[in-house]
Parts: sequence; C-alpha cells; structure tokens
Amino acid sequence: MASSMDVHVRICGQEIIKYDLEIKALIQDIRECPGPQSALMELNSQVKETFNKLRLRIQDLEQMSREQDRETDRMAIQAETESQCRQLRSNQTAWRKANLACKMAIDNTEKDELLCGGGTPTIKQRKVTKESLVQTNSNITESLMSISRMMAQQVKQSEDSIGVLATSSRTVQEANEEFKSMTGTIHLGRKLILKYNRRELTDKLLIFLALALFLATVLYILKKRLFPFL
Repeated sequence: MASSMDVHVRICGQEIIKYDLEIKALIQDIRECPGPQSALMELNSQVKETFNKLRLRIQDLEQMSREQDRETDRMAIQAETESQCRQLRSNQTAWRKANLACKMAIDNTEKDELLCGGGTPTIKQRKVTKESLVQTNSNITESLMSISRMMAQQVKQSEDSIGVLATSSRTVQEANEEFKSMTGTIHLGRKLILKYNRRELTDKLLIFLALALFLATVLYILKKRLFPFL
C-alpha cells in the first residue's frame, strides 16, 4: 500500500513540474507576442487552463500528504506542497507582468498605426484591447484569490500538524518521565536485593559460629565427664 502511494506521489510531482514548465513557456510566449489581440487572448486562455490543471494536482498532492502513515513522509509532502504553492503564486505574478508588457506593446503599435492614419479600425482595436485587458486582469485576480484560499487551507493544515507534533512531544516526555521513574524503582529494588543477600550471608555466618560454639561446648562437657583426669 505504501509503495503504491509513493508511486502516486511521484507521478503527481512529475505532472506538477510538467504544468509548471508549460506555464513558464506560455508566459514567455506572451512576452514575445507581437499581436494581434486574438493571439494574446488565445495564449491567456491556454495559461488559465494550465493553471487550473496545476492547481488541481497541487490539491491532490496535499490530499496525499494527509493519507501518509509516517509522520516524516507527511511532513515532507506538505513541504513540497507549500513549495509548489509558492511557485504557483510566482508564476501568477509573472503572468500578470507579461500581460501588462504585451498590452503596452500592442497599445504602442496601435498608437503608431493611428498616427499613420489607421483611422476607425485602430480605435476599435484599442477598445477591444482595453476590454480584453480588463477581462485578463479579472481572470488573474480570480486565480490569485483561489491560490490565497488554497494557501489558507495549507496554513490550517500546517497548524494541525504542529498541534499533532506538540501532542506527540508531550507523550514522549511523559513516557520519558515514566521511564525515569521505573529506572529509579529498579535501582531501589537492586539495592534491596543486594542488602538482603549481604544480610543472608551474615545470618549464615552467625549460625555457623553458633553451631561451632555449641559443638565445642558439647565436646568440652563430654571431655569433663568421660575423661576427668585429662
């Protein structure tokens, strides 16, 4: 079961890396996009879709961390999840900046066309560009809010983990105190046993001396009765 879980974690990690690289490549394409506006909108649509896939896989990784039996594995996967969340937020920021840079480039191009006599079509294109910019910013804001909610869940998960670790620490401390108490009891018992053994040896010696004195007394009396002349 644990081996199967490890395989799922590795597969999930590989997919997260794949989506992260795809997003970075799409962001670079946005930076270099010369237009038209429809091309930029298509790129943003692809970025948003890939972000959704990445977010789902990060949530899967977070769920897998909760299902781990060993505390070390759970903490390691949680740390990886937090790292991927930070990377996701960094990509969101880069996405926003790339969009703004591309919009400015398109606006500058449209200004040049307008100055060259582009007329009404150029003004219409600028209106579409502004509307698209508002929509893109709205999408990015929505994605950032979703990431914030996910980060809040991650923080809650970390707080729960800290609570579990604190409880485990108290349990270990209590077990250690109990072990120390048992060790003291064992040492006391050992001392009592040694004292008893020494006392037993003393009692045996006293009995032996008493028996020897008794025998000596008996022999002395027999000698006086049987051999009074000696």
